[in-house]
Amino acid sequence: MANPFQRARYMLSAHNMAQLPPDGGFEVAFAGRSNAGKSTALNAICQQGSLARVSKTPGRTQQLVFFDFTPKQNEEPAAKYLVDLPGYGYAKVPKDLQAHWQAFIDRYFTTREALKGLVVIMDIRHPLKDYDLQMLGYAVNRGLPAHALLTKADKLGRGQQMQTMHAVSREMHSRFGDSVSVQVFSGESKQGVDEARAVVANWLELPIA
Repeated sequence: MANPFQRARYMLSAHNMAQLPPDGGFEVAFAGRSNAGKSTALNAICQQGSLARVSKTPGRTQQLVFFDFTPKQNEEPAAKYLVDLPGYGYAKVPKDLQAHWQAFIDRYFTTREALKGLVVIMDIRHPLKDYDLQMLGYAVNRGLPAHALLTKADKLGRGQQMQTMHAVSREMHSRFGDSVSVQVFSGESKQGVDEARAVVANWLELPIA
């Protein structure tokens, strides 16, 4: 069976709630600090080289970016999307714009019925920063499942990868119980891509090989 995410195409960018697609389908959101490898992870899951922008200038995602991968001829009642959330960290943007993002994302998480899960991308060498925990908290408080990708795993040896994953898993469990799953991931070497793709497909109720 083909990878359904290969059909993903840019649909729209939303700067406020009024610009979002109609609420009622299925969405999985992707969050990550600037430089954590979020665009690379999205591209790897979708098996596309440049679906999400990869930039050497961190923090370029300044809106909620929706990717649509439901074929236009498909008459299923529920549309299905991947949503790229704004990244923080090194983003050099005005404080008022960061405040706007914060309020927008807060409302998105608390009111968006279509949201079925959250993927949080963390650099395996620098996991569990304040932003990561904040985004995971949004999902857990809403009762949504969350999945952490420890990206750039190719930068570490296998032993270090496993050691970090187990440490992060313990911390997640102590904070969030069983609501958050964790895996090692590399968009460069494709390590863990199939596992991550299966998690997202399950939340979206998509068949996948």
